[in-house]
Amino acid sequence: MTDETGGLFAVIPAGGSGTRLWPLSRAGHPKFLHPLTGTEASLLQATVDRLAPLVTPDSVYVVTGVAHAAAVSRQLAGVPVENILVEPSPRDSCAAITLAAAVIARRNPEAIMGSFASDHLIADTGEFIEVLRRAMIGARQGLLMTLGITPTRPETGYGYLQCGGVIGDGPVLSVEEFKEKPSYDVAESYVKSGNYLWNAGMFVWRVDVFLTELARQQPQLHAGIARIAQAWDSPGREEVIGEVWPTLPRISVDYAVMEGAAAVGRVGSVPGDFGWNDVGDFHTLGEVLAADAAGNVVVGRDSMAKPGVLLRETEGLVVVPNSGRLIAALGVRDLIIVDTPDAVLVCPRDRAQEVKHIVDELKELGELGYI
Repeated sequence: MTDETGGLFAVIPAGGSGTRLWPLSRAGHPKFLHPLTGTEASLLQATVDRLAPLVTPDSVYVVTGVAHAAAVSRQLAGVPVENILVEPSPRDSCAAITLAAAVIARRNPEAIMGSFASDHLIADTGEFIEVLRRAMIGARQGLLMTLGITPTRPETGYGYLQCGGVIGDGPVLSVEEFKEKPSYDVAESYVKSGNYLWNAGMFVWRVDVFLTELARQQPQLHAGIARIAQAWDSPGREEVIGEVWPTLPRISVDYAVMEGAAAVGRVGSVPGDFGWNDVGDFHTLGEVLAADAAGNVVVGRDSMAKPGVLLRETEGLVVVPNSGRLIAALGVRDLIIVDTPDAVLVCPRDRAQEVKHIVDELKELGELGYI
């Protein structure tokens, strides 16, 4: 792909069930399929839509599980069905991203590919596209690029990129090290230093450069995906996938490739400030969607429709009406209320991160129908 779009292939790993957004997000209908964007678009649809200035629909690849492939295809009607790559079981992000890279390499071995999470919100699409264009400059130079977010606070829920100086004559910074989620004090020191960016988990690279680096660090994974790619257009594809996929290491692309590549000077970043949010939990969702004068957020309500929510003397609520029932709240503040046909969640906003523990407990109890 060359032409006016800039020649970018977009890969969107769409897996995981978003356990901190339970009971709205379930294994069978995960968060990326839900309209949590403040519009009618799902998170997945919004991800594809914002890439439109650089990516044509036939250059979009989604890697998803068997259970979600049909829904993904329905939501992305413009994306060719053969671009929905179905993984037989979750093997973490490296296998998913590598599969897409190998399929793209069959079309164009030197293609520039971007990997974008299916469940992030971005407020300023124009700035996001500009940052992406700058990242593509670094990718053309043979660097593995990661989009960094200029931190606005000492956030302990994100990983960080430790950046060095400028590489070459462009806007690209070297990434010296990937840092795990820090304690508050460490995060504070990162932000004060000015040398650290949030790791948004969005990557841009030439597919041949990525596959070469993968072969250096993860030869087993590389060899397995190469076998699958070789059989991709043959009648034996499904058989080869069935045989090889379960043998692949279950590892994230950060651990598998990016950390080791950074250690030898092969990773670059461009800082961005485009209103990025990873919508990790209901509290975060309440911070990014439009609130009323009292700070209450009703997720997914059409203001023209019959009100499914009645709030009196409430402040700072995040309410998710998803059952058709009326939700009424009186005299409470800073709560999350999620109503679905078979489960209701009520919890304080400051404990939103702990919702995933309820899912863990349901698993232990064998109540799999609720997850």
